[in-house]
Amino acid sequence: MGIGDAGLFRATVPVFLHYLGRLNSIIAKAPDTALASRLTEDTGTAAEHFATAQGFTLRTVFPLIGRDAPELPETALAARADTARAHLTPLTEADFAGATTRTITHTAGFAELRQTADTFATCYGLPNFFFHLTFGYATLRAQGVSIGKSDFDGQHSYPPGFRF
Repeated sequence: MGIGDAGLFRATVPVFLHYLGRLNSIIAKAPDTALASRLTEDTGTAAEHFATAQGFTLRTVFPLIGRDAPELPETALAARADTARAHLTPLTEADFAGATTRTITHTAGFAELRQTADTFATCYGLPNFFFHLTFGYATLRAQGVSIGKSDFDGQHSYPPGFRF
């Protein structure tokens, strides 16, 4: 049994809006040199991972509602996040009517996929968003940027200097 049309809305739009805000908070703390760094030489930069995460918000939501995903401008990361938020903010549960009846055909790397809306959102869109957000975050941490779990999720609170 799937999560339903309203469940698809709740699992995507509010989550993406929240984490786009978190992403802007994280980038505000990162110097350009850290954003241009890579975790390993064969990966994208932190900025590239964040830009990809931003793109996944629209690439996930818009096929679910039967619309083409808008393109994000090649601008600064904060402006891209603001543009993504502007596309997502007006959406409501009503926009997702019939979403669970859709089959989403798309490309993942070199794979051609055909997925139910539930599977597309929960096994492709959301995980890819969080993969790139986390990869960018880890890259910044490896560069010594002073960010933590509370910056990532906006939920946790720790005293200064706290370590696990």
